[in-house]
Amino acid sequence: MNEIEAVIALKNGDQSAFKFLFQTYYDRLMAYIITYTHDKMQAEDIVQHAFIRLWKKRHKLDETRSPKSYLYAIAHNRYIDTVNDKKKQDKIIDRIWERALIDRIEDDTDAMESRIQKMKQVIDSLPAKCREIIVLNKTQGLKYKEIAEQMGISVKTVESQMRIAFIKIREAFKKDDLLLFLLLG
Repeated sequence: MNEIEAVIALKNGDQSAFKFLFQTYYDRLMAYIITYTHDKMQAEDIVQHAFIRLWKKRHKLDETRSPKSYLYAIAHNRYIDTVNDKKKQDKIIDRIWERALIDRIEDDTDAMESRIQKMKQVIDSLPAKCREIIVLNKTQGLKYKEIAEQMGISVKTVESQMRIAFIKIREAFKKDDLLLFLLLG
C-alpha cells in the first residue's frame, strides 16, 4: 500500500490504512515536534492529536495528495495552540499571584498600622520615666549610657526601666510574634 492508496482507503473508513499512515509518519512527526517542544510527553500528545484529527477529517482528504503536509500542518498548529494556551495560563497565574501579593501587602500594612497604634497606647500607658527612656532608646537611638547621662541616672536604672517597658510590651503583644521579633531583634 502506498500513501495515495492509503488516503483513498482511509476516506472509506479503513482502519488498516490509518494504521499504515500512523506507522509511516508517527516517528517523523515526533522528531519534528520534539524540535519545538523539547518534551517527549508533550510531543506525543501533539502527534496523537494530529492523528485523531486526521481520522476525524478523513472525508476531507485530497485523494491525489500525500497526507504528509496535512499531518505536519496539524501538528505544527497544535504546537502553536499549546504555546498560546501556556502563555494564557501563565498570564492568569501571574495575575492571581500579583493579586495575592497585593492583598497580602494591604493586609500587612493594615496589621502594621494596628500594631503601631497599639504600641503607642502601650508606651503612653508606661510610667513617665520608663516612657521617656524607651522613647530615647527606640526612637532617638540613644545608648543606655547616653540616656543615663542625659537624665542624670545610673545605667542600671535605665536597664531596669527598659526591662519594665519590655515586660509591658510583651504582655500587650504576647500573641504577635512578628512584632516582638522586630522590636527585640
